[in-house]
Amino acid sequence: MKLSSEEVAQYLREYPQFFDEYAGMLADIQVPYAHDGRAIPISERQIVALRDKNHILQSKLGELIRFGEENSAINQKMHRLAVMLLTFTCLNDLLHRLNFNLREDFSIPHMALRLWNITAEDPALPEFTQTSADVHIVVESLLHPYCGPHVLDEIKDWFGESAVRLRSFAMMPLRAEQTIGLLVMGSEDPQRFYPEMGTLYLTQLGELVSAALVRYRPAGQF
Repeated sequence: MKLSSEEVAQYLREYPQFFDEYAGMLADIQVPYAHDGRAIPISERQIVALRDKNHILQSKLGELIRFGEENSAINQKMHRLAVMLLTFTCLNDLLHRLNFNLREDFSIPHMALRLWNITAEDPALPEFTQTSADVHIVVESLLHPYCGPHVLDEIKDWFGESAVRLRSFAMMPLRAEQTIGLLVMGSEDPQRFYPEMGTLYLTQLGELVSAALVRYRPAGQF
């Protein structure tokens, strides 16, 4: 009677003592080696399998370490940003330094910010340009930061001549007790801000900027 491969495998699983009774067979059994096609002893094949598994585990460990280092670096940048936002008492200086910090520390080459319900020290700044009802509707609908390739044409126009090159965006609503603005970051890389990415740090960034700007609301809105 000829046994199928499945039946042999099932038998060995059910009777692991088989190789205790026929220990010498382990040295005699030859199995194909996928890398060069030659046959090698089963014991050597087990060593190869363990070595391959070890390489996979080392790769995963290296990936976890890399993620940890990246998260640590982001946390340090967020801390520096928080300290910076607390430093300024002049709104114009704060806005200028925020732009600089995101560009230099977070490598965000394109940023646009629009504010409302904030007292403008210099109404001519682009941050205080009037925004349409459509923009306000979008901002009010955002429960979390948005990441992806699509934004309103009006929002895209905030980036000026760079707008035609941008392929992905991150939008963060700025809120205190009420909505006070919208922070948008853009990138030429379609994968810089993609829909499936985590938004924890973007949420924290929006909260930090909101907390810094809420100090400049008109009197009576606190």
